[in-house]
Amino acid sequence: MNKKSLYLAEAAIIAAIYVVLVFVFQSTSFGPIQFRVAEALTILPYFTSAAIPGVTIGCLLSNILFGSSILDIVFGSAATLFAAYLSYQLKDNKWFVPIPPILINAIVIPWIIKAVATTASFEADPIPIMMLTVGAGQLVSAGILGMILLFALDKVKHILFKNS
Repeated sequence: MNKKSLYLAEAAIIAAIYVVLVFVFQSTSFGPIQFRVAEALTILPYFTSAAIPGVTIGCLLSNILFGSSILDIVFGSAATLFAAYLSYQLKDNKWFVPIPPILINAIVIPWIIKAVATTASFEADPIPIMMLTVGAGQLVSAGILGMILLFALDKVKHILFKNS
């Protein structure tokens, strides 16, 4: 398999896994307080640059398929793209890789929730509270679950990530 095909396959598999994880854990993946298990995949740029489009497309598709607002579809996915790119840039130190998704989502997502709440059937908490709750969810999913995944995959990266 040539390098471009392998890159596309890795990105597509990562996107598909992201969507499946959001589907399985739908009840906690959306809303004013959210915990997306799929965000554990945001550590994958440590292994391959294909994870940048992979997690971004996975997030985009999840937001579209599961009825997110247009703001979340656009800006939530853009936040994921930016975080994945920064995580890839920090891949020289595995401990820094989950920091961009945690911080960027803690900053961006509360503003999206606040904007959506004005037209939806729920009242949003104040922005600083939502930054803490979204940040806490990201800390658990990207920081803890993501790092567990990173250390597990690090042992078999030579088998799984041939494009790196």
